[in-house]
Formats: sequence, C-alpha cells, structure tokens
Amino acid sequence: MPSLFDPIQLGAIHAPNRILMAPLTRGRSTKTFVPTEIMQEYYEQRASAGLIITEATGISREGLGWPFAPGLWNDEQVEAWKPITERVHAAGGRIMVQMWHMGRQVHSSVIGMQPVSSSATATAGQAHTYEGKQDFETARPLELSEIPRLIDDYELATRNALAAGFDGVQIHAANGYLIDQFLRDNANFRADAYGGPIENRIRLLREVTERVASVAGADRTAVRLSPNGDSQGVDDSNATGLFTAAAKVLDEIGIAFLELREPGPNGTFGRTDVPKQSPEIRKVFSKPLVLNSDYMTVEEAQAVIDSGVADAIAFGRTFISNPDLPERLRTGAPLAKDDAKTWYSQGPEGYIDYPALQKADA
Repeated sequence: MPSLFDPIQLGAIHAPNRILMAPLTRGRSTKTFVPTEIMQEYYEQRASAGLIITEATGISREGLGWPFAPGLWNDEQVEAWKPITERVHAAGGRIMVQMWHMGRQVHSSVIGMQPVSSSATATAGQAHTYEGKQDFETARPLELSEIPRLIDDYELATRNALAAGFDGVQIHAANGYLIDQFLRDNANFRADAYGGPIENRIRLLREVTERVASVAGADRTAVRLSPNGDSQGVDDSNATGLFTAAAKVLDEIGIAFLELREPGPNGTFGRTDVPKQSPEIRKVFSKPLVLNSDYMTVEEAQAVIDSGVADAIAFGRTFISNPDLPERLRTGAPLAKDDAKTWYSQGPEGYIDYPALQKADA
C-alpha cells in the first residue's frame, strides 16, 4: 500500500505527498470580497501540502454571504488572487480553488437580496453577518429559468480561476450549501426536473460539473461531498443510494478526484452518528478518493489509506497552526494547537504567526 508521504497523481496535478490542505474559511479578505496581501503569506507558508485546496470562494454576489470571505466573480478579485498562486508556485506548491455558492446559508444583510435555494426553506440556527449572528431567513426557490444563469456563474468563476493561475478548481457540493440543498430530500421539495427522484436531485451537480470540466478540463476539476450529513442539519433518508449515484456520475465525467467530508460522532466541526458512506462510494468511484474526517495523526490517516478506501487525506484544522504539517507528520514532531478565537480575526494573529519547525526550534 502507498504511504501517506508517497506522491499521487490527481488528474493533471502531480502531488508530492498525500497530505492535502482542506478548505478552511479564514475571513481575511476585504468587505467587498477581494483577497488581501496577508493571504499571500498564509498560502505560501503551507505550500508543502501535496495540494492546497483554498478556503471556500464565492462564485457570485448572490452566493457569498460569509463576512470577509474571498470571491472570484470580478477582475479585481482575479488580480488579487494572482500573487497568491504565484507565491505558492514559487515555493514549489500546487493550489486549487474551492468554488462556493452558499444557497440558503447566506443572509440578506450580507448579500443585499433574499437567499436562494432548491426550495422555500430555512436553516435552523444563525448566519454569520457583519452585524453579528442573525437568524437564517427563508430562501426563495430558484426558478427553472434561473438554472442556466447559475451554471454560467460557475463557468465564469472557473474561467477567472484559470486566469488567476490556479492549478484547478473544486466544486463545493457539500456541507448544506446550494448544491447539497438540491441533493437532499429534506431540503429539495421541487416538482420539476431538479426535484423528486435521485436522478433529478443530482441533475444540478452533474450539469455544474460538466460545465466546469468543459472549461478547466475534467482532470483539473474536483468535487467535495458530505455524504453522511454535516454541521448544517441537512440530511437524506436514502444517503447511500443518493451519494453512490452522485459518485457514479462524477466518475463518468472523469473528475480528477472526489473529496468526502465525513464527520464522526466525536467530530471537532460537525458531529453525526450517521454511518460513513465512503466504503460504498469507493466501489463506484474509480478515480482518487480523498477523505476529510478530523484526521490528526499519521496512524489514523495511514490506516484508511491501507484499507483501500482512501487514496489521500485532506487535513483541515491542523494546517491552521502547523504550516509545515507534512514535515511535522513525517518526523513525528509535536503539533501546535490553534486558537479558535483567532480563526476570523482579520489580522495576522492566528493566521500567519504560527512558526514552522525550524523557526519554532530557534
């Protein structure tokens, strides 16, 4: 079996190890969703990851409701991303952008309009806004006539990603956001071609992925799913059938890899007792399968690779406080702990002030 430290081919991207950096929302962009200079150093520091998958990045104003998150729908954003990808590449790294439409997870005070979703539903709990947390609002269903425009938004973001120098794109179809809202039978109550049977509910995922792959190339396109539930309370009564069907479609399209966010009962960000679907998905998905499930040690990660279920592991929270995580894991060095209070501080604290091993020793 391959080692966690062995290289892997992820479509057109050659990763020198199987330790991927998972998407991590950090809130260091401007209020107009433009990446800032501090983000250049942050991503450069983590260039030793087999592949960096950026924080979730909005494809449109409609779809981005997280305060100070980055976007990728206009020229100013593209120009601000360019030095980030350049510095990662100069440091020997590879970087893919995760494309995000939050659907009903946004708030009108942030986006300036009513949220949209698969159906007229609201998420329990509260949304992050510039004025603090506010109750989620009821979304309006996307009209059938709006679907082509939505898919065009994904195409524009993909073209912008390539212009900004990214090595590929990942479609965020997990964690209770827009595409996931179309997938789930407790969020999608449509009676048209995008609702009802599983083949209809996976239609948007298929059409978005086909369009993105037509622009970036299937070998530079990835997808993230959360098949056993997530922190946003979105579930499905037939998760196994739904996500094996979705994985089959993605396999047919020929995407570079599929990432699964699979929380467990003791997850640090989202918890569930719903069984993990990765063993069943592994049976139908022939390309590299990447798991992201609160892995903290080499032993945990290597065990799932040895089992044959996963080909690589996406580490999330540990990359916040350990910019040189692959080297720390390889040498058995202790892992630094992060401080959740600084996750979204907008400043350098808890962002670029975690030292690498050599600096820490000094």
